[in-house]
Amino acid sequence: MKAFSSDPSFPIPSQFDVIIVGSGAAGLYTALCLPQHYRVALITKEKLKTGASDWAQGGIAAAIGADDSPKLHLEDTLKAGAGLCDRTAVQFLVDHASSSIKSLLEMGVEFDRKDERLAMTLEAAHSRPRVLHAADTTGRAIVGTLTKQVLQRPNIKILSQAFALSLWLDETTGRCQGISVLYQGYVSPIKAAAVILATGGGGQVFAQTTNPAVSTGDGVAIAWRSGAIGRDLEFVQFHPTALTKPGAPRFLISEAVRGEGAHLVDREGRRFAFDYHPAGELAPRDVVSRAIFTHLQKTEATNVYLDLRPIPEAKIRYRFPNIIGVCQQWGVDLFNEPIPVAPAAHYWMGGIAVDTMNRTSIPGLYAVGETASTGVHGANRLASNSLLECVVYAAQLSQLEIEPIEATDTFKFLEITEASWNKELEIVTLIRKELPHLVWQSAGICRTQEVMTEAIARIQSWRDRLASLSLGQYVLKLSPSYRVKLNSSHAEQQLRLYAETLNLVDIAYLILKSAAFRTESRGGHYRTDYPHTSPDWQVHTMVREHSWYTAPLN
Repeated sequence: MKAFSSDPSFPIPSQFDVIIVGSGAAGLYTALCLPQHYRVALITKEKLKTGASDWAQGGIAAAIGADDSPKLHLEDTLKAGAGLCDRTAVQFLVDHASSSIKSLLEMGVEFDRKDERLAMTLEAAHSRPRVLHAADTTGRAIVGTLTKQVLQRPNIKILSQAFALSLWLDETTGRCQGISVLYQGYVSPIKAAAVILATGGGGQVFAQTTNPAVSTGDGVAIAWRSGAIGRDLEFVQFHPTALTKPGAPRFLISEAVRGEGAHLVDREGRRFAFDYHPAGELAPRDVVSRAIFTHLQKTEATNVYLDLRPIPEAKIRYRFPNIIGVCQQWGVDLFNEPIPVAPAAHYWMGGIAVDTMNRTSIPGLYAVGETASTGVHGANRLASNSLLECVVYAAQLSQLEIEPIEATDTFKFLEITEASWNKELEIVTLIRKELPHLVWQSAGICRTQEVMTEAIARIQSWRDRLASLSLGQYVLKLSPSYRVKLNSSHAEQQLRLYAETLNLVDIAYLILKSAAFRTESRGGHYRTDYPHTSPDWQVHTMVREHSWYTAPLN
């Protein structure tokens, strides 16, 4: 490694007013809502439109029907949340739903219509049809429209294939003043008056997940390592119906399919879900997922089936063209046979604790979308509230006020001339391969203390091993006064793999420790050794660094 005094080829400015990390619905909408005189960097670790928002099928919930009301939407959300929603946060969400839909329509999002009115469907645990949709690719419709808008804004600079490695905190004040980013062959600090994390969830920590490959919990991990408070991290929603075919990804079969009349059946053709809940396949997601999981254990099967044949063929073709295409790709003709399905990790209710202005416990650091814990989802998210949360809460950042920061003109430059991390990458690759299976077995749909304790010990040893590698100095120890130039694209790929794996190990630790801390079952957190819900645990699980504690609901 050699030092040098300057490098004029560095590809981006070293300072912005605001940095947004993540380019899903939350990040894109935030960028559009920020005052347009702010210089904004929008950082995405792949290209635009590769996040989980783009994969969202079902729709976006809003009580705008003649027979609906924000009060009913509030009650449904609170009921699904199993006693752990913050009522004030949910009230804020439902009260701003209508204006958020209006904003999306004005931007050009084309929701389906029935005659001249917006079409709305029913999904599980909703008391009214209130889910707006664009066929079965609602997320894609929203993200596509927001992306077009962002690309037209001259104040927004998009940094594609850029990876946020860590936060940069002021040593004196503790205020967040930027990030360290891996981008185009450099590890470099970028300064900003505000950093907004919108990196989505962490589904890739589970062996079975509907999430895309980019969902590795980066925002939660880097915020936690910097001392931000996390909340309710044990609560993971397992979607009941993911396509289960050998070799196929766990493609999500939308809740809207059951809302339109599809039946959940076992291999005998029996609608078994009614054995577990009077609402059958339209019970809350955690109930349906556990019903499937339990039924599979009883019958020693690998999957159950989702039968769309009770739905008129014309409606299937109109509402679910994407599902039809993916099923055909994997040899399933859903018009003549049921779809094999099983549960998979889908959505993380917990995240970085924020208020209604998206402020975290670290001054200057904000979080929005699945990365954040607003208190809206409680222990179990109501279907189609996630896209709504992204838009409603991101809109709050239109009020963001920042203080001018001093420019950083000088850095100490280092160049890695001969990076040889192949031996270290063998360790990293092995951990990356084994971790999702360990977490699925220990922190999946059903959990127990003994299994979790063993998994936590193993994860802690993996984390210690990762921290001891020389790669760790660029993620865990690099001073923001340094800018590092890597010698090859291969070295950049290796460093990214290390950083992503470290993030996954950290969120596995957070999920498991939080799950072990909460000695009850509630919503998406189910323990076979504590199978009942306890009134003593109607509190939030909080974590700061390595300390767990509880906090009352708001």
